[in-house]
Amino acid sequence: MATDKQLFEQLSNKLRGSKTVIVGIGNTLKGDDGAGPLVCQQLQEAKVSAELIDAGTVPENYIQPIIKKAPQNLLVIDAIDFGASAGTINIFKPEQLNSLVISTHTLSPRLFVDMIRRDIEVDVYFIGVQPAQTQLGQSISAEVSRAVQQLSQTLIEIFPPCHPER
Repeated sequence: MATDKQLFEQLSNKLRGSKTVIVGIGNTLKGDDGAGPLVCQQLQEAKVSAELIDAGTVPENYIQPIIKKAPQNLLVIDAIDFGASAGTINIFKPEQLNSLVISTHTLSPRLFVDMIRRDIEVDVYFIGVQPAQTQLGQSISAEVSRAVQQLSQTLIEIFPPCHPER
């Protein structure tokens, strides 16, 4: 697993101070597949300064809302099987995903990105959390639970909480 410091530096350099939309993809009823939505939930509770979308298992339903927000960066968080130890976090560009067994979702990540990029210019980063188990009815594994906590904390530091004016 990337260390907290390495992950923080990679993401911080790319995202800090930019208009960013964070999309969590996954199914919380299928164990580790719920990593994306769980990160979004924690970021929502922390009231981070990035826009959040919990897309569940239907990211294609959020293509137009993402386009309307016109972000500089799109950060997609999903359980991705990239052959590492459970709970490993890795950052991918869309071009890197073609050779990976990606996810359990119907729309390919590449097509998702291509549809968005038809209308807006946006830098896209996929944050993959290596799952251990994605069977229906399973709970999240300890390794992925720790990764969700680590990733959430990193993103909270990059996108500090907004405090509305009173």
